[in-house]
Amino acid sequence: MSNPGRAGGGGRRFDYTAVGHVTADVLGDGSRQAGGAAFYSALQAARLGLSAQIITRGVAAEIESLLEPYRSEIELVVLPSGRTTALETLGQGTQRTQRLLSWAGPMGEGVHVHTAILHLAPVARETGPRWRGHAGFVGLTPQGLVRTWAADGAPITHVPLEAQLLPQRCDAIVISEQERESCTALIESAGPILAVTAAARATTLRLGDGELRTVAVPAIGAVRDDLGAGDVFAAAFFVSLRDGRPAEDAASFANAAAAVRIEGLGASAIGSRGDIEARMRGAE
Repeated sequence: MSNPGRAGGGGRRFDYTAVGHVTADVLGDGSRQAGGAAFYSALQAARLGLSAQIITRGVAAEIESLLEPYRSEIELVVLPSGRTTALETLGQGTQRTQRLLSWAGPMGEGVHVHTAILHLAPVARETGPRWRGHAGFVGLTPQGLVRTWAADGAPITHVPLEAQLLPQRCDAIVISEQERESCTALIESAGPILAVTAAARATTLRLGDGELRTVAVPAIGAVRDDLGAGDVFAAAFFVSLRDGRPAEDAASFANAAAAVRIEGLGASAIGSRGDIEARMRGAE
């Protein structure tokens, strides 16, 4: 599962590679679980039937332990660090607060990929704008690029997105409503397809020509656990776009994937393609 110390995926070609810190998420009851956009998105891609890889940085033994329940689904490369990124996470949705307890450090620009879809999935300013190797489609979730913190243990706050942190090329971007203000320049400039998720409200799409569309979100009876739902959306969205679906259809599929996740508990609730398609039929 793990290949510590390498800067990327070398020879094997993957369908989906997520680059970013796998985190140790410390919950309100003190328990720890795997987290981070790279983890949730790669797991969703795997459950859509893709070969999925995570390239991360941290303490290999700790990350391997966190990902033990998923070792049959995801390939893992861990760049060595003396610490693993850890987040204390409290609350849900717009009421969620987080503190950065430890940081594994930057991943640099020497990450090597060989993948159909590259998802740059930072949680704490760790990814660089360049990489080595081949990526057919590049998706970005810039949440980690607009985060800052004063010191270990300090609350995470948002700052404006710095243009020099953006990748050298990008085909699609997903942000949340909470990141909209920090990403104003990104939203207002022409560029790749961009989706803005807004919990139970409609998802807004900005197409490549600047046209705006909205895509309804399926009704959800009860939100059981929404941690990672935005990352699940991003993975399903990127995969669908790469498969050639129109942006609105891709967003509908991604909204259904997020709904499946929210209606269950933990990463085990991330759905298969069949689960998501059934959820879409149920929303019609």
